[in-house]
Amino acid sequence: MAISSPNIRVWPGSPAPLGATWDGMGVNFALFSANAEKVELCLFDRTGSREVKRIPMLERTCDIWHCYLPDARPGQLYGYRVHGPYAPQHGHRFNANKLLLDPYARALSGAITWSDAHFAYRFDSPKGDLTMDRRDNARVMPKCRVVDSAYTWGDDRRPNHAFSDTVIYETHVRGFSMRNPDVPVALRGTFAGISAPASIDHLLKLGVTAVELMPVQGFVTDRYLQAKGLRNYWGYNTLNFFAPDSLYQQGEFQAMVKALHAAGIEVILDVVYNHTAEGNEKGPTFSFRGIDNASYYRLMPDDERHYINDSGCGNTLNLSHPRVLQMVTDSLRFWVEDMHVDGFRFDLCTSLGREPAGFSQGSGFFDAVQQDPVLSKVKLIAEPWDLGMGGYQVGNHPPGWAEWNDRYRDTIRRFWRGDAGMLPELASRLTGSSDLFDHQGRPAWTSINYFASHDGFTLNDLVSYNERHNMANGEDNRDGPGENFSNNHGAEGPTNDPAIIARREQQKRNFLTTLFLSQGPPLLLSGDEMGNTQNGNNNPYCQDNETSWLDWGNLAHKDHDLLTFMRRLSAFRHQHPVLHRPRFLHGWEKSESGIKDIMWFNPQGTEQTPDEWRNPDLRHVALLLNGKAGQYVKADGEPLEDDFMLILINAGEKNIHFRLPSIPDGNIWKKRIDTLHPPLQPDGVRIVANDGFMLAARSIAVFTLAGHHE
Repeated sequence: MAISSPNIRVWPGSPAPLGATWDGMGVNFALFSANAEKVELCLFDRTGSREVKRIPMLERTCDIWHCYLPDARPGQLYGYRVHGPYAPQHGHRFNANKLLLDPYARALSGAITWSDAHFAYRFDSPKGDLTMDRRDNARVMPKCRVVDSAYTWGDDRRPNHAFSDTVIYETHVRGFSMRNPDVPVALRGTFAGISAPASIDHLLKLGVTAVELMPVQGFVTDRYLQAKGLRNYWGYNTLNFFAPDSLYQQGEFQAMVKALHAAGIEVILDVVYNHTAEGNEKGPTFSFRGIDNASYYRLMPDDERHYINDSGCGNTLNLSHPRVLQMVTDSLRFWVEDMHVDGFRFDLCTSLGREPAGFSQGSGFFDAVQQDPVLSKVKLIAEPWDLGMGGYQVGNHPPGWAEWNDRYRDTIRRFWRGDAGMLPELASRLTGSSDLFDHQGRPAWTSINYFASHDGFTLNDLVSYNERHNMANGEDNRDGPGENFSNNHGAEGPTNDPAIIARREQQKRNFLTTLFLSQGPPLLLSGDEMGNTQNGNNNPYCQDNETSWLDWGNLAHKDHDLLTFMRRLSAFRHQHPVLHRPRFLHGWEKSESGIKDIMWFNPQGTEQTPDEWRNPDLRHVALLLNGKAGQYVKADGEPLEDDFMLILINAGEKNIHFRLPSIPDGNIWKKRIDTLHPPLQPDGVRIVANDGFMLAARSIAVFTLAGHHE
């Protein structure tokens, strides 16, 4: 309910907690600004179109401005005007003509309507951003809304899957269900669409243990995109770190989490704390810039008019400032404690670990998370790079963090493309990338493995296009990665050639099988399980349309076959703990029969030699995993043993005859997977050890040692 009386009561209130907090009797407002000279709280009517009261916040405690309104209630719309010097050359960009959003707002009402009034400076001034603009922007700004955060979670329980057992499904809330005929029309493209029965059924059949949602925190579509009739579909342009985007509703989010948890599926959020939607010095003023620019952003030390741009998006949040660091950790705790999420994937995480001297494992952010009793217990995944100097930090994040492994992505793509000299690197990637992550006691689940993600080609396009096709983005096909390590197999895009189609389908199965046989959690891009295409667009960040929405209703027969294969492949991984060990496999541990936990064989059935590893033309190998080596136990203390597993891999153009090795534990190998002949074969062919198996070109075959009773 919005306050309508002009004689509103104002009490001093408290500096904590920050934001607008309903305590059941009234609302406490608290805003941090170290350099402001005056702060005004602006209250609006229920439509947000008329300001009904402007209240000077007279209380200031440790740079937090605060007051308490006993007559305010949930639903009240508000914003701030912050007074101070407009001196960009000294890092200050205060402009009280601009209505500002509360960084701690739990909900936003309305959307940004683009206008020159959003900019704190005059476009027509010869001094550019040094000249203050005096136009009021309140009419075209969204408003903050006071919320009652109470929610009945009932018996909600976190699934708490072990990281080593995790299978991640990266998806976009809107794109996932927009075209799914089994989801009610009213729910499509929403949080409720993700948790609809048909959606959950699909995820469970895929063996998914966690959905990783692309950004859902409030974000902005840039003005230049809107002018082109496009939209920031992906959401990596954050406006507010607490409020769900205006497309969605807070209650829907919580109901989604509760439904997914009931199905045993965790929720991981892709979060963007490295920069904000305000851009560089020529960008708009929505919130942080007008509240305290010099505190919230990293500024050039010798030129405070300009921003350090490690994010490549115009600005970088200043997590070296204790209040900015507090905002980020408060936001993370909010999503864990109030919204029950199970983890986070941090976009451009290197930026969060930067101190004035550069990236550090001991940065304030990493230290704060590590000691936090809430945040240290959830899944933490880094995108371990940014665009600043020394930004590539794969393998260098702190213990306890998992990392997106782009070395895995590029190696798998290049190996199956047939590039020379990739076999040694493939071996490292298949076994958890110990060369990158096996230090400081980091476990084998540190490597998040993927060959496709939102950023780049889909699986279908990876085997169908040699070049990007991004003209629809309006940037003359200059955006998106130019090198994709892809192979169209003889035709660019769709084709009716049955030989090309067959090779593409086989390569899809090879990619998926490699991913799900690798040590380390697999990340599956939404739609890859059913041949989704973006028509060669490898950067559809602005395509809120059928380019990005999954096409559920027109699955071709081959795509149904791929979906069936993917479901069985995922089930196979879950059934075999030897494929997802928590410790790196080095050949140091042995079973009672003396067989090492991991061994590599050549086609002759003997261990691979150093000279063979150094042969750049070699594109085939056999990997033996011993499920009986090493001491592994379940959560209840029971032994966690598995089969002996033999994985044959051939990325070459010729068939390779493999002699299956003989081991003391048995001499009958049973075929479980053959990417040449899908689907998986539960009653597969049996081959006696030392007999031969002809592995087809560009294929994988997997065997387990048959028991004596089989």
